[in-house]
Amino acid sequence: MKDGAIRQTVKAVARGAFFLNVWADRGWRRLRGERSFLLGGACQRCAACCEAPAIRVHAFIWLAPRLRRFFLWWQERVNGFVLVEARRRERTFVFRCTHFDQATRRCDSYSSRPGMCRDYPRALLQQGNPELLPGCGYRPLARNARALRQALLDRPLTDEQRARLRRELFLE
Repeated sequence: MKDGAIRQTVKAVARGAFFLNVWADRGWRRLRGERSFLLGGACQRCAACCEAPAIRVHAFIWLAPRLRRFFLWWQERVNGFVLVEARRRERTFVFRCTHFDQATRRCDSYSSRPGMCRDYPRALLQQGNPELLPGCGYRPLARNARALRQALLDRPLTDEQRARLRRELFLE
């Protein structure tokens, strides 16, 4: 289902608002001294992020029925996301994207894809322990990875211990 001109325009406006919000949020976090992980690696075109997009929502949207209905309506009508699952504990909605072609593993509306699709996996780098999808070519990297790797070499550790620490501390 390719996007028509009207839907592309609506998505462009929504994308602008999305990225303005992202810019403000990340700027505020930097001002407060929060440091996110760096993004390493590259996209391997596995399309794992396209198979089942998930959106974690604020409690206000989750608990307000009208807002929740509007949110889900917007995701379906504008973004082409059909609700598959609602995870109450995480306040997360999991969708099936109507633009994703399982056979070719490609998006039929890549140029007008939503902001959340364009921002993956950068949004996850704000978390304390970012978990990217299996098979994703990207990886989180600690900002001080080089210094920490050097410090590990100076410690009396086994090779297995060093490897585990490099993995768990996002040093490679």
